[in-house]
Amino acid sequence: MEEKFICSKCGNSDHRYIGFINDKPYCRLCLPFKGENAKNDYRIKRNIKLTLDYPLSPKQNKVSDEVVTCLKEKKNVLIHAVTGAGKTELVYKAMEMYLSLGLHVGFATPRKDVVIDLTPRIQEAFKEARVIAVYGEHTKRLNGDIIVLTTHQLYRYNHYFDLLILDEIDAFPYADNRLLESFFYRAVRGNYILLSATPSQEVLDRMKRDGKVLELFERYHKGKLIVPRIIEKPEYFLIASCLKELKRFIADNKPVFIFVPTIEIGKKLFKLLNIFIKDGSFVSSQEERRKIDIAKFKNGELKYLVTTSILERGVTVKNLQVIVFEADNSIYDKATLVQIAGRVGRKIGATTGEVLFISSDVSRPMIEAIDEIKKYNEHR
Repeated sequence: MEEKFICSKCGNSDHRYIGFINDKPYCRLCLPFKGENAKNDYRIKRNIKLTLDYPLSPKQNKVSDEVVTCLKEKKNVLIHAVTGAGKTELVYKAMEMYLSLGLHVGFATPRKDVVIDLTPRIQEAFKEARVIAVYGEHTKRLNGDIIVLTTHQLYRYNHYFDLLILDEIDAFPYADNRLLESFFYRAVRGNYILLSATPSQEVLDRMKRDGKVLELFERYHKGKLIVPRIIEKPEYFLIASCLKELKRFIADNKPVFIFVPTIEIGKKLFKLLNIFIKDGSFVSSQEERRKIDIAKFKNGELKYLVTTSILERGVTVKNLQVIVFEADNSIYDKATLVQIAGRVGRKIGATTGEVLFISSDVSRPMIEAIDEIKKYNEHR
């Protein structure tokens, strides 16, 4: 009987994705993922200590200690924590424990921009560690004490990590991506931690059955999540309504994100807004200047950004206000709207703000997102 082919890189055995060259099978599912694999001979420094310049809240400390206890018991963990709860800080003690034993630690996230932002934060917390970032076109160094990487790069680390943390498990492009999920689970040789503000019911049920779910429904500054307000207008008044609210925020010297459902809508909206209000920009995954414009926005050089979903996660700006333009668009599900709303009120000293859903109709995800946020506020 002919032996069934199983891809050594991604575990695929589906004959629909298996090709043949000179009668030898190969996997077409992960064919684009070519490159050097990380070697397992890197030695972790033994004297790496966690040094935080700020204290964790009592609830953060409690969850952080529970994570360590679970891992000592060889249990995998899902941390279900609201936006602004400080999810990254909740895993630092666990990372320190593994590093003290000379074990390999990885921190994965679906998006390159988040890797770039997260790497210096982790380096600041573990000052003596060699923290490296691995993402597309940034793969010369594959080994370090702590490896921060995109989920696309996990194929290089087969059976490598003693502790692998995955942030934003419900984010594109990782969510519902069979290949990236395979890379993640094949990269783990010890235990893993999943982080999410909006995990699916399927993931919650699985982790309650096979691991441990830890919850934190309080922001680190103890302020409430911002409940969005719906502005329902006829379709031909949407742009005028958006312009009115944007002018109001800018008059109060408050920076603004305007989320749009598509690149095409974003370009058209920014073109019109820019006639009346300068010092703004449009950013998307296709805009080469987006890093420069985001940096300018954070420095106060730009007053507003019209943006696609690329800024719905991993961004913290003081006094930020958010407008979701055409919030009833089918591209916005409940989780996305909750994440977008979570951009507001994240900073100590600026825990309030506004989230506006501007739309010509009220969709079910809009209502569900508002209900979810209210529920989190009640269960803090």
